[in-house]
Amino acid sequence: MLNLSGASVRINMRYYSSLLFMFILLLSSCIQDEPLNQECDIVKAWVEGEQFAENFYQPTQMRQENISTIEKEIVFTVRSLISLPTKIPVRFELTPGATIEPANGSEQDFTNGPVTYTVTSEDGAWKRQYTVAFKEANLPIRKFSFENYETIETESNENFYHEFYELNQDGTRLNMWASGNPGAVLIKYQSTAEQQPTYSLANGYQGRGVCLNTQDAGTLGRMFGKPIAAGNLFMGRFILENVLFDPLKATEFGRPVDRVPVRVTGYYKYRPGKTFTDKDMNEIPGRVDEADIYAVFYRNKDDQGKDIYLYGDDVLSSPYIVKKAVVSSLPPTDEWSRFEMFFEGDDADEQMLHNQGYNMTLVFSSSKNGASFEGAIGSELCIDEVEVSYEDNENE
Repeated sequence: MLNLSGASVRINMRYYSSLLFMFILLLSSCIQDEPLNQECDIVKAWVEGEQFAENFYQPTQMRQENISTIEKEIVFTVRSLISLPTKIPVRFELTPGATIEPANGSEQDFTNGPVTYTVTSEDGAWKRQYTVAFKEANLPIRKFSFENYETIETESNENFYHEFYELNQDGTRLNMWASGNPGAVLIKYQSTAEQQPTYSLANGYQGRGVCLNTQDAGTLGRMFGKPIAAGNLFMGRFILENVLFDPLKATEFGRPVDRVPVRVTGYYKYRPGKTFTDKDMNEIPGRVDEADIYAVFYRNKDDQGKDIYLYGDDVLSSPYIVKKAVVSSLPPTDEWSRFEMFFEGDDADEQMLHNQGYNMTLVFSSSKNGASFEGAIGSELCIDEVEVSYEDNENE
Protein backbone atom coordinates (compact mmCIF):
# COMPACT_ATOMS: atom_id res chain seq x y z
CA MET A 1 0.00 0.00 0.00
CA LEU A 2 1.33 3.41 -0.92
CA ASN A 3 1.47 6.38 1.40
CA LEU A 4 2.72 9.42 -0.45
CA SER A 5 2.21 11.94 2.35
CA GLY A 6 5.68 11.60 3.90
CA ALA A 7 9.25 12.07 2.76
CA SER A 8 9.58 8.38 2.03
CA VAL A 9 7.29 5.92 0.29
CA ARG A 10 6.00 2.91 2.21
CA ILE A 11 5.27 -0.16 0.13
CA ASN A 12 3.47 -3.29 1.17
CA MET A 13 6.04 -6.01 1.73
CA ARG A 14 3.98 -9.20 1.81
CA TYR A 15 5.65 -10.30 -1.41
CA TYR A 16 9.07 -9.77 0.16
CA SER A 17 8.12 -11.98 3.09
CA SER A 18 6.72 -14.56 0.70
CA LEU A 19 9.98 -14.73 -1.24
CA LEU A 20 11.97 -14.93 1.96
CA PHE A 21 10.18 -18.08 3.04
CA MET A 22 9.61 -19.76 -0.32
CA PHE A 23 12.31 -22.31 0.43
CA ILE A 24 10.17 -23.56 3.34
CA LEU A 25 7.36 -24.29 0.92
CA LEU A 26 9.71 -26.25 -1.30
CA LEU A 27 10.58 -28.51 1.63
CA SER A 28 6.98 -28.97 2.73
CA SER A 29 5.07 -32.10 1.74
CA CYS A 30 1.72 -30.38 2.12
CA ILE A 31 0.71 -26.79 1.50
CA GLN A 32 -2.61 -25.69 2.94
CA ASP A 33 -4.59 -23.44 0.59
CA GLU A 34 -6.04 -20.21 1.88
CA PRO A 35 -9.73 -19.67 1.11
CA LEU A 36 -9.29 -16.18 -0.37
CA ASN A 37 -6.33 -14.69 -2.22
CA GLN A 38 -4.47 -11.82 -0.49
CA GLU A 39 -2.62 -10.59 -3.59
CA CYS A 40 -3.61 -7.30 -5.22
CA ASP A 41 -1.25 -6.83 -8.18
CA ILE A 42 -1.52 -5.83 -11.83
CA VAL A 43 0.18 -8.53 -13.90
CA LYS A 44 -0.42 -7.13 -17.40
CA ALA A 45 -1.89 -3.97 -18.94
CA TRP A 46 -2.86 -3.30 -22.54
CA VAL A 47 -4.79 -1.12 -24.96
CA GLU A 48 -7.00 -2.81 -27.55
CA GLY A 49 -8.31 -1.47 -30.84
CA GLU A 50 -6.91 -0.57 -34.25
CA GLN A 51 -8.14 2.99 -33.73
CA PHE A 52 -5.44 3.45 -31.06
CA ALA A 53 -2.56 1.72 -32.86
CA GLU A 54 -1.52 4.82 -34.84
CA ASN A 55 -0.66 6.58 -31.57
CA PHE A 56 2.17 4.10 -30.89
CA TYR A 57 5.48 3.55 -32.62
CA GLN A 58 4.94 -0.21 -32.68
CA PRO A 59 1.98 -2.51 -31.83
CA THR A 60 3.97 -4.19 -29.06
CA GLN A 61 4.06 -0.85 -27.21
CA MET A 62 0.32 -1.23 -26.66
CA ARG A 63 1.03 -3.96 -24.08
CA GLN A 64 2.92 -3.99 -20.78
CA GLU A 65 3.81 -7.58 -19.84
CA ASN A 66 5.35 -9.15 -16.73
CA ILE A 67 4.73 -6.18 -14.47
CA SER A 68 6.80 -6.74 -11.32
CA THR A 69 5.25 -6.54 -7.88
CA ILE A 70 7.59 -3.67 -6.96
CA GLU A 71 6.39 -1.44 -9.80
CA LYS A 72 3.87 1.26 -9.03
CA GLU A 73 3.81 3.16 -12.34
CA ILE A 74 2.72 1.77 -15.71
CA VAL A 75 3.74 3.90 -18.71
CA PHE A 76 2.64 3.62 -22.33
CA THR A 77 4.93 5.47 -24.76
CA VAL A 78 3.09 7.31 -27.56
CA ARG A 79 4.11 9.45 -30.50
CA SER A 80 2.28 12.58 -29.35
CA LEU A 81 -0.03 13.65 -26.55
CA ILE A 82 -1.65 16.25 -28.80
CA SER A 83 -3.29 13.60 -30.99
CA LEU A 84 -4.02 11.19 -28.12
CA PRO A 85 -7.76 10.38 -27.77
CA THR A 86 -9.42 11.62 -24.59
CA LYS A 87 -11.16 8.28 -24.05
CA ILE A 88 -8.90 5.24 -23.88
CA PRO A 89 -9.91 1.89 -22.33
CA VAL A 90 -6.96 0.26 -20.59
CA ARG A 91 -7.42 -3.40 -19.70
CA PHE A 92 -5.66 -5.31 -16.96
CA GLU A 93 -4.85 -8.83 -15.90
CA LEU A 94 -4.93 -8.97 -12.11
CA THR A 95 -3.89 -11.54 -9.54
CA PRO A 96 -6.71 -14.09 -9.08
CA GLY A 97 -9.82 -12.72 -7.41
CA ALA A 98 -8.61 -9.10 -7.26
CA THR A 99 -10.73 -6.16 -8.42
CA ILE A 100 -9.73 -2.76 -9.77
CA GLU A 101 -11.18 0.76 -9.58
CA PRO A 102 -11.77 2.55 -11.97
CA ALA A 103 -13.33 -0.46 -13.64
CA ASN A 104 -11.21 -2.74 -15.83
CA GLY A 105 -11.47 -1.55 -19.43
CA SER A 106 -13.33 1.66 -18.59
CA GLU A 107 -12.58 4.70 -20.76
CA GLN A 108 -10.31 7.26 -19.11
CA ASP A 109 -8.76 10.58 -20.13
CA PHE A 110 -4.95 10.37 -19.93
CA THR A 111 -4.23 13.63 -21.76
CA ASN A 112 -4.17 15.63 -18.51
CA GLY A 113 -1.81 13.29 -16.69
CA PRO A 114 -1.71 9.87 -15.01
CA VAL A 115 -4.82 8.08 -13.77
CA THR A 116 -4.66 6.33 -10.40
CA TYR A 117 -6.04 2.79 -10.15
CA THR A 118 -6.65 0.94 -6.88
CA VAL A 119 -6.43 -2.86 -6.83
CA THR A 120 -8.17 -4.70 -3.98
CA SER A 121 -7.34 -8.29 -3.04
CA GLU A 122 -9.98 -11.03 -3.16
CA ASP A 123 -10.25 -11.08 0.64
CA GLY A 124 -10.69 -7.30 0.73
CA ALA A 125 -7.92 -6.80 3.27
CA TRP A 126 -5.19 -5.45 0.96
CA LYS A 127 -5.00 -2.60 -1.54
CA ARG A 128 -2.35 -1.29 -3.93
CA GLN A 129 -2.36 1.90 -5.95
CA TYR A 130 -0.88 2.20 -9.44
CA THR A 131 -0.59 5.22 -11.72
CA VAL A 132 -1.13 4.60 -15.43
CA ALA A 133 0.27 7.22 -17.79
CA PHE A 134 0.67 7.88 -21.51
CA LYS A 135 3.85 9.82 -22.22
CA GLU A 136 5.64 11.06 -25.31
CA ALA A 137 8.98 9.50 -26.20
CA ASN A 138 11.69 11.72 -24.77
CA LEU A 139 14.91 12.68 -26.44
CA PRO A 140 17.74 10.66 -24.89
CA ILE A 141 18.99 12.20 -21.69
CA ARG A 142 22.60 13.12 -22.19
CA LYS A 143 23.82 13.82 -18.65
CA PHE A 144 23.15 11.99 -15.40
CA SER A 145 24.03 13.78 -12.17
CA PHE A 146 22.10 11.40 -9.85
CA GLU A 147 20.57 14.19 -7.82
CA ASN A 148 17.08 12.68 -7.89
CA TYR A 149 16.21 9.76 -5.66
CA GLU A 150 13.37 8.52 -3.51
CA THR A 151 13.56 6.69 -0.20
CA ILE A 152 11.48 3.53 -0.17
CA GLU A 153 10.41 2.09 3.19
CA THR A 154 9.45 -1.55 3.53
CA GLU A 155 6.76 -2.43 6.04
CA SER A 156 7.46 -6.03 6.98
CA ASN A 157 11.14 -5.81 7.90
CA GLU A 158 11.53 -2.05 8.44
CA ASN A 159 14.19 -1.48 5.80
CA PHE A 160 14.85 1.59 3.69
CA TYR A 161 16.50 1.84 0.28
CA HIS A 162 17.07 4.44 -2.42
CA GLU A 163 15.46 4.41 -5.85
CA PHE A 164 16.97 6.71 -8.51
CA TYR A 165 15.09 8.53 -11.27
CA GLU A 166 15.50 11.28 -13.86
CA LEU A 167 13.34 14.24 -14.84
CA ASN A 168 11.65 14.73 -18.20
CA GLN A 169 11.87 18.07 -19.96
CA ASP A 170 8.50 19.03 -18.44
CA GLY A 171 9.76 18.23 -14.93
CA THR A 172 7.83 14.97 -14.53
CA ARG A 173 9.50 11.86 -13.18
CA LEU A 174 11.19 9.37 -15.52
CA ASN A 175 11.87 5.92 -14.06
CA MET A 176 14.80 4.59 -16.03
CA TRP A 177 17.22 3.37 -13.35
CA ALA A 178 17.05 0.12 -11.38
CA SER A 179 19.24 -1.66 -8.85
CA GLY A 180 19.32 -4.87 -6.85
CA ASN A 181 18.21 -3.06 -3.69
CA PRO A 182 14.69 -4.59 -3.65
CA GLY A 183 16.29 -8.03 -3.55
CA ALA A 184 19.01 -7.11 -1.08
CA VAL A 185 16.53 -6.02 1.59
CA LEU A 186 15.14 -9.57 1.67
CA ILE A 187 18.02 -10.58 3.92
CA LYS A 188 18.00 -7.54 6.22
CA TYR A 189 16.03 -6.16 9.14
CA GLN A 190 15.85 -2.56 10.32
CA SER A 191 18.52 -1.25 7.95
CA THR A 192 18.95 2.28 6.60
CA ALA A 193 19.15 3.22 2.93
CA GLU A 194 22.89 3.84 3.33
CA GLN A 195 23.34 0.24 4.48
CA GLN A 196 22.10 -1.18 1.17
CA PRO A 197 24.34 -2.13 -1.79
CA THR A 198 23.31 0.97 -3.79
CA TYR A 199 22.60 4.35 -2.21
CA SER A 200 22.75 8.10 -2.78
CA LEU A 201 26.12 9.60 -1.91
CA ALA A 202 26.03 13.05 -0.27
CA ASN A 203 29.47 14.12 -1.53
CA GLY A 204 29.67 13.29 -5.22
CA TYR A 205 31.98 14.80 -7.79
CA GLN A 206 29.41 17.61 -8.10
CA GLY A 207 26.48 17.62 -5.71
CA ARG A 208 25.23 14.12 -4.94
CA GLY A 209 26.44 10.88 -6.53
CA VAL A 210 25.87 7.13 -6.25
CA CYS A 211 27.74 4.63 -4.08
CA LEU A 212 27.78 0.91 -4.94
CA ASN A 213 29.25 -1.61 -2.51
CA THR A 214 29.58 -5.39 -2.39
CA GLN A 215 28.03 -6.98 0.69
CA ASP A 216 27.70 -10.32 2.45
CA ALA A 217 24.34 -11.85 1.49
CA GLY A 218 24.04 -13.65 4.80
CA THR A 219 22.68 -17.08 5.69
CA LEU A 220 19.82 -16.96 3.22
CA GLY A 221 22.11 -15.95 0.37
CA ARG A 222 24.48 -18.81 1.09
CA MET A 223 21.57 -21.25 1.31
CA PHE A 224 20.64 -20.38 -2.28
CA GLY A 225 24.26 -20.28 -3.52
CA LYS A 226 24.31 -16.48 -3.72
CA PRO A 227 26.73 -15.49 -0.96
CA ILE A 228 27.42 -11.87 -1.98
CA ALA A 229 25.37 -8.95 -3.25
CA ALA A 230 27.26 -6.53 -5.47
CA GLY A 231 26.07 -2.94 -5.65
CA ASN A 232 24.70 -2.14 -9.09
CA LEU A 233 22.82 0.52 -11.01
CA PHE A 234 21.52 0.08 -14.55
CA MET A 235 19.05 1.35 -17.12
CA GLY A 236 16.18 -1.09 -17.06
CA ARG A 237 13.99 -2.98 -14.59
CA PHE A 238 14.60 -5.17 -11.58
CA ILE A 239 12.19 -8.14 -11.46
CA LEU A 240 11.94 -9.13 -7.82
CA GLU A 241 10.07 -12.38 -8.46
CA ASN A 242 13.17 -13.90 -10.13
CA VAL A 243 15.75 -12.91 -7.54
CA LEU A 244 15.99 -16.16 -5.56
CA PHE A 245 15.55 -18.87 -8.17
CA ASP A 246 16.66 -17.24 -11.44
CA PRO A 247 18.77 -14.20 -10.44
CA LEU A 248 20.20 -13.58 -13.91
CA LYS A 249 16.63 -12.92 -15.08
CA ALA A 250 16.06 -10.41 -12.27
CA THR A 251 17.94 -7.70 -14.17
CA GLU A 252 16.16 -6.65 -17.36
CA PHE A 253 18.41 -4.23 -19.22
CA GLY A 254 17.47 -1.44 -21.62
CA ARG A 255 15.39 1.63 -22.41
CA PRO A 256 14.31 2.76 -25.93
CA VAL A 257 16.44 5.37 -27.75
CA ASP A 258 16.12 7.00 -31.16
CA ARG A 259 19.76 8.06 -31.53
CA VAL A 260 23.01 6.14 -31.85
CA PRO A 261 25.29 6.44 -28.80
CA VAL A 262 28.95 7.16 -29.45
CA ARG A 263 30.72 7.74 -26.14
CA VAL A 264 30.18 7.66 -22.37
CA THR A 265 32.21 9.71 -19.89
CA GLY A 266 31.97 10.26 -16.16
CA TYR A 267 33.77 10.28 -12.84
CA TYR A 268 34.44 7.45 -10.41
CA LYS A 269 36.21 6.38 -7.22
CA TYR A 270 36.98 2.73 -6.49
CA ARG A 271 38.28 0.75 -3.56
CA PRO A 272 38.37 -3.08 -3.88
CA GLY A 273 37.56 -5.27 -0.87
CA LYS A 274 40.32 -7.19 0.92
CA THR A 275 39.42 -10.81 0.14
CA PHE A 276 38.22 -12.10 -3.23
CA THR A 277 35.99 -15.20 -2.98
CA ASP A 278 34.31 -17.50 -5.49
CA LYS A 279 30.61 -18.43 -5.54
CA ASP A 280 31.23 -20.94 -2.73
CA MET A 281 32.94 -18.28 -0.58
CA ASN A 282 36.34 -19.90 -1.08
CA GLU A 283 39.16 -17.37 -1.01
CA ILE A 284 41.16 -16.97 -4.23
CA PRO A 285 44.62 -15.81 -3.10
CA GLY A 286 46.16 -13.02 -5.12
CA ARG A 287 42.95 -12.11 -6.96
CA VAL A 288 41.83 -8.49 -6.67
CA ASP A 289 38.24 -7.42 -7.25
CA GLU A 290 37.43 -5.08 -10.14
CA ALA A 291 34.61 -2.61 -10.78
CA ASP A 292 32.62 -2.73 -14.00
CA ILE A 293 31.17 -0.01 -16.22
CA TYR A 294 29.73 -0.78 -19.65
CA ALA A 295 26.95 0.16 -22.06
CA VAL A 296 25.04 -1.81 -24.70
CA PHE A 297 22.98 -0.66 -27.70
CA TYR A 298 20.75 -3.42 -29.10
CA ARG A 299 17.71 -4.26 -31.23
CA ASN A 300 14.57 -4.48 -29.11
CA LYS A 301 12.50 -6.51 -31.62
CA ASP A 302 13.20 -9.79 -33.37
CA ASP A 303 12.30 -10.47 -37.03
CA GLN A 304 8.75 -11.40 -36.00
CA GLY A 305 8.26 -8.16 -34.06
CA LYS A 306 8.51 -9.78 -30.62
CA ASP A 307 9.97 -7.68 -27.82
CA ILE A 308 13.60 -8.40 -26.96
CA TYR A 309 15.24 -7.55 -23.63
CA LEU A 310 18.69 -8.45 -22.38
CA TYR A 311 19.26 -10.08 -19.00
CA GLY A 312 22.21 -10.95 -16.80
CA ASP A 313 23.00 -14.06 -18.85
CA ASP A 314 23.24 -12.35 -22.26
CA VAL A 315 23.69 -8.61 -21.75
CA LEU A 316 27.17 -8.75 -23.31
CA SER A 317 26.68 -11.70 -25.66
CA SER A 318 23.21 -11.47 -27.24
CA PRO A 319 23.05 -11.68 -31.07
CA TYR A 320 20.78 -8.62 -30.97
CA ILE A 321 23.61 -6.38 -29.74
CA VAL A 322 24.57 -3.74 -32.32
CA LYS A 323 27.19 -1.81 -30.37
CA LYS A 324 28.73 -1.93 -26.93
CA ALA A 325 31.19 0.12 -24.89
CA VAL A 326 33.30 -1.18 -22.02
CA VAL A 327 35.69 0.68 -19.72
CA SER A 328 38.92 -1.27 -20.13
CA SER A 329 40.38 -0.42 -16.74
CA LEU A 330 39.20 1.21 -13.50
CA PRO A 331 42.30 1.45 -11.29
CA PRO A 332 41.61 1.82 -7.56
CA THR A 333 41.57 5.47 -6.51
CA ASP A 334 40.34 7.55 -3.57
CA GLU A 335 40.13 10.64 -5.77
CA TRP A 336 37.42 11.38 -8.29
CA SER A 337 38.87 10.28 -11.63
CA ARG A 338 37.50 10.53 -15.15
CA PHE A 339 36.54 7.46 -17.20
CA GLU A 340 35.71 7.28 -20.91
CA MET A 341 34.47 4.52 -23.19
CA PHE A 342 33.47 4.39 -26.88
CA PHE A 343 30.79 2.32 -28.60
CA GLU A 344 32.05 -0.16 -31.18
CA GLY A 345 30.03 -2.36 -33.51
CA ASP A 346 27.71 -2.19 -36.50
CA ASP A 347 25.68 0.61 -38.02
CA ALA A 348 22.08 1.19 -36.99
CA ASP A 349 19.10 1.16 -39.35
CA GLU A 350 17.61 4.66 -39.73
CA GLN A 351 14.02 3.44 -40.03
CA MET A 352 14.38 1.29 -36.92
CA LEU A 353 15.80 4.28 -35.06
CA HIS A 354 12.81 6.38 -36.11
CA ASN A 355 10.45 3.72 -34.75
CA GLN A 356 12.39 3.27 -31.49
CA GLY A 357 13.60 -0.15 -32.53
CA TYR A 358 16.70 0.01 -30.33
CA ASN A 359 17.33 -0.05 -26.58
CA MET A 360 20.35 1.16 -24.66
CA THR A 361 21.52 0.23 -21.20
CA LEU A 362 24.26 1.68 -19.04
CA VAL A 363 25.54 -0.56 -16.23
CA PHE A 364 27.66 0.07 -13.12
CA SER A 365 28.76 -2.62 -10.63
CA SER A 366 31.07 -2.68 -7.61
CA SER A 367 32.20 -6.24 -8.51
CA LYS A 368 32.79 -7.20 -12.14
CA ASN A 369 31.76 -10.82 -11.58
CA GLY A 370 29.04 -9.99 -9.09
CA ALA A 371 26.36 -11.58 -11.30
CA SER A 372 28.22 -14.86 -10.80
CA PHE A 373 28.48 -14.13 -7.05
CA GLU A 374 32.24 -13.73 -7.20
CA GLY A 375 33.97 -10.70 -5.73
CA ALA A 376 35.24 -9.12 -2.53
CA ILE A 377 32.98 -8.00 0.29
CA GLY A 378 33.68 -4.33 0.93
CA SER A 379 34.43 -3.35 -2.69
CA GLU A 380 33.08 0.16 -3.28
CA LEU A 381 32.46 2.04 -6.54
CA CYS A 382 31.26 5.66 -6.54
CA ILE A 383 30.01 7.31 -9.74
CA ASP A 384 28.81 10.77 -10.73
CA GLU A 385 28.34 13.21 -13.64
CA VAL A 386 27.95 10.58 -16.34
CA GLU A 387 27.39 11.87 -19.88
CA VAL A 388 26.38 10.06 -23.07
CA SER A 389 27.25 11.53 -26.48
CA TYR A 390 25.13 10.61 -29.49
CA GLU A 391 25.87 10.88 -33.21
CA ASP A 392 23.80 14.06 -33.50
CA ASN A 393 25.74 15.95 -30.81
CA GLU A 394 29.22 14.44 -30.87
CA ASN A 395 30.70 17.71 -32.15
CA GLU A 396 28.73 19.99 -29.83
